Amino acid sequence: MQKIINQPEVTITNIIWSFDQKTQKVNVLLIKRADFPFKDYWALPETYLRETESADQAALRLVREKIGLELPRFYTEQLETFTNPLRSVSAQRQIALAYMTFLPDMPALNPGYGATAAQWFQLETDPQHNYLFTGEQLSFNLTEQQTENNFYHALQANHHFGHLAFDHEWLLKIACLRIRNKLDYQPNILRILGDIFTLKAVRIVYAAFLKRPVTAIDNSNFRKTHQHFFQEVGSAPNNGPGRPAHLYRLKKFGDR
Repeated sequence: MQKIINQPEVTITNIIWSFDQKTQKVNVLLIKRADFPFKDYWALPETYLRETESADQAALRLVREKIGLELPRFYTEQLETFTNPLRSVSAQRQIALAYMTFLPDMPALNPGYGATAAQWFQLETDPQHNYLFTGEQLSFNLTEQQTENNFYHALQANHHFGHLAFDHEWLLKIACLRIRNKLDYQPNILRILGDIFTLKAVRIVYAAFLKRPVTAIDNSNFRKTHQHFFQEVGSAPNNGPGRPAHLYRLKKFGDR
């Protein structure tokens, strides 16, 4: 007869993306944990699900508490529910409802309860074409484990084997792959560019997740194959030689 598990802990883990207009880089938000387990480790922002709220509401509350932004529902989407029994670091079963949130700007960060620091980490690609995240105090590649089972067995063998706390390295890897796989039919990640943007900025975001240089994405071909996602709204101020860049907004997906 199988043992009945205790009521599991349910957390909301939020992968919060943004775009730095100065560096022209995609960023993800990480916080430094103040408490054990994984004290002083960087981690994705997370919170416990409260009895009086839905998971969607909790994901948006987490953005409000960490960043101070009130966002509409369409700026966040559920990524996946992570239920592997090996993900727990205590005797109690732990389930994570993972979300992704796409910030239209980069406000000041507030570490909030349970954290000593909050920082944006730039998404780049290393010479071996792996995803690389770089911050002031840490640079790391995502796990080389290719399957969930392999990752969690390595996690069970050594709970501190990764760069991030808990299994957050795996969650971040799944987030990157999900965004990459949706670039050609539902690129919600483009909401990080704000209401108005250039196609060059779009190509920069695509290049980051495709792990390619932006110069490898031809502007003319890209405009032809992806124009159904955008509506032209004008031109940028012309501060130099040449024609000013066209400005676009993101259509609602399904619009033509």
